Amino acid sequence: MRLNDRLVTYFYFDDKKYDIDLAFDNVLDVFDVMDDKRLADHEKIKICLSFLLGEQEYDPVQTIDLWNYIYTQFIDFGTQEKRVRYDLKGNPMPVDEDNTKYIDLEKDAEFIYASFMQAYNMNLFEQQGKLHWHEFKALLSGLPTDSVMQRIIQIRAWKPQKGESKDFQQQMRELQEVYALEEVD
Repeated sequence: MRLNDRLVTYFYFDDKKYDIDLAFDNVLDVFDVMDDKRLADHEKIKICLSFLLGEQEYDPVQTIDLWNYIYTQFIDFGTQEKRVRYDLKGNPMPVDEDNTKYIDLEKDAEFIYASFMQAYNMNLFEQQGKLHWHEFKALLSGLPTDSVMQRIIQIRAWKPQKGESKDFQQQMRELQEVYALEEVD
């Protein structure tokens, strides 16, 4: 994200102009589709393209390249944003070496909502179809440390430190159980 660039609403791919809807809720729908184990990969791509670009016919050979371009250029930002990496569902990934996941956009939805209200006085339901994905990610990454979501991330990331009382450590372990992100296959 660059502040002197406009938010992306269209792009060119193979000399064709595509209008793209990168509203945060639309991108979250894309992540839901990508996570749907009942769909084949080609079905997922077709549905995701229809969410982002509208109903169109695509050259079958070009479809995968088009999807990969959209994902890497406008959704993932894996190589562009060094500070925060995102998994395939769009969840911010930790920077530490153990690859522990501290946030899940779906499971933490109520905490993210509460944090946006707390920090920005922004109702995310009112922002559906308006708030661009790039804006959403920037605001999520920049939540203040006293926000609900950042506090939960701190709890999930906590590791016992020398000098902490046994009571505090026990309390933190209990909070980690309450806010744990359980991986479901």
